[in-house]
Amino acid sequence: MAMNKIQFQPGMSMTQFEKRYGNEAACAAALESTRWPNGFVCPRCQNAAATRFERGHQTLWECRRCGHQASLVAGTVLENTKLPLRTWFRAMYLLTQSKNAIAALELMRHLGVSYSAAWRIKHKLMQAMNSREAQRQLGGIVELDDAHLGGERNGGKSGRGAENKRPFLLAVATDERGHPRHAVATAVKGFTSAAVHAWAQAHLVPGTDVFSDGLGCFTVLSDSHAHTVVRAGPGRAAAMHPRMRWVNTVLGNVKRSLDGTCHAIKHAKYAQRYLAEAMWRFNRRFDLAGMLAALLNDSVHEGYSSERRLREEAIYVC
Repeated sequence: MAMNKIQFQPGMSMTQFEKRYGNEAACAAALESTRWPNGFVCPRCQNAAATRFERGHQTLWECRRCGHQASLVAGTVLENTKLPLRTWFRAMYLLTQSKNAIAALELMRHLGVSYSAAWRIKHKLMQAMNSREAQRQLGGIVELDDAHLGGERNGGKSGRGAENKRPFLLAVATDERGHPRHAVATAVKGFTSAAVHAWAQAHLVPGTDVFSDGLGCFTVLSDSHAHTVVRAGPGRAAAMHPRMRWVNTVLGNVKRSLDGTCHAIKHAKYAQRYLAEAMWRFNRRFDLAGMLAALLNDSVHEGYSSERRLREEAIYVC
């Protein structure tokens, strides 16, 4: 079997990571250059003139126009953190350079923090990934399929109505050679025409060639796209059909990754974040070494989310 060049590409080694981000000053410099690549900009009035000073162990900037004081982490995913910046950077390294997804429990062991702290770090970073992937649109030839995450709990309802099942849509855009380019996975409230229509408006370029199975709600795609129903029969033949091969491959990989990494996900609430993490990694698979910088950039521009907000919201795009 030929070597997969994408899987075997060099990423960022632990030695390279420690050399680049091994102390608090290096992490602060990287965060500052990512947030303000052309120098400080006041988040309130967009003025560039500011006075920089130290208060305790914190660096602050005071705008010379409006007097607003800003810290390096205020208004980012890292706002209000009590942890060192290097702990956050190590978490970003682990989330981006690991071959498979990494669970909060494993993150706890690597970082030397409590489980609740590891959970917050992971979900805040996944939320940054989710916000970025929510903007992605697919065009050209797109393979689309429906699936569920999770299963019934002991003593609970079984089947599609199980409390911990979450329906979602997964689509893969392929290039002219039939190779996968980008993918989108979206948790939905149900497989309805309204949900599919809303999903298509958010994630498909008008006029896209969409290939799907014969699920009834997919017929709504014909209103604004070239929609082809693929009838390949059950079993492996359907999975390996030329127009459904990649969506089934990516779908299988996502499910295996989540099942093998996280054994107690509350899919009913958090499925979208875990799906977004898988898609974020998949869509940046050609630049493994640059993933950490990409996640840092997304985290800087995501904005602050409290733990209460992270835990109470069930995310649906459609």
